[in-house]
Amino acid sequence: MKIAVAIKVVPDDQDIQVAADGSLDYSKAKNKVSEYDRNAIEAAAQLAAAAGDSKVYVVTVGGKGIDDSKTKKDILARGADELFMIADDAAADLDANATAAALADLVAKVGDVDVIVCGDGSADNYAQQVDVQLAAKLGLPSVNGATKITPAAGSLTVVRALEDAVETVEIPTPCVVAVAPDIAVPRIAGMKDILAAGKKPMDVSGAASAYTNTLEVVDCKAPEQAARACEIVDAGDEATAKIVAAIKAAL
Repeated sequence: MKIAVAIKVVPDDQDIQVAADGSLDYSKAKNKVSEYDRNAIEAAAQLAAAAGDSKVYVVTVGGKGIDDSKTKKDILARGADELFMIADDAAADLDANATAAALADLVAKVGDVDVIVCGDGSADNYAQQVDVQLAAKLGLPSVNGATKITPAAGSLTVVRALEDAVETVEIPTPCVVAVAPDIAVPRIAGMKDILAAGKKPMDVSGAASAYTNTLEVVDCKAPEQAARACEIVDAGDEATAKIVAAIKAAL
């Protein structure tokens, strides 16, 4: 089975600085694999192990800055066999539609993929649109919210967690499956995994075509921090009643 995992490399949110006007400064933020996509890589690696005789290919697109050794090794040390990356400033800040178009080109480059695993959403925009738009561009069936994936002959059995029910569906391959964050706990790569990752195949290229956004971002700012009251009370029955009253008033 050939399994592709579509991931996004994002700025580490702990390094993003917020200016007085609410604008975001990414200049000191290091790159990292989106938290939701780490679960997707692990889910793909576990699916490959369950299916047997399988390989995991990671596909990702972004600006030129994502093409750094540490990021690539981190991706491949998580259970992937090969990396296909578009690293081009012309492909930076793409919306969901343009990202799906670029990922579709990379999936075609991998060739004959049985399943494409996506995360629940990206850690930055969290639009939850790339998986369905990628499936549409490739003409493949898709399912999201997967909490368990079981391989079968020519299909996958997928357990989905819905708001009020748990659903089990069978989807023919090739297909696109977006996984829930709790589908798998990402592995912690050891030094042996990181060293081995440096020897795995990496196909890094520029943008083969112009990927045009369909959405225009007018502004992007951090929300204003709400003023919070801080009152310290001494322990005791009166304090407990006071805290309970404050909670009830806030609900």
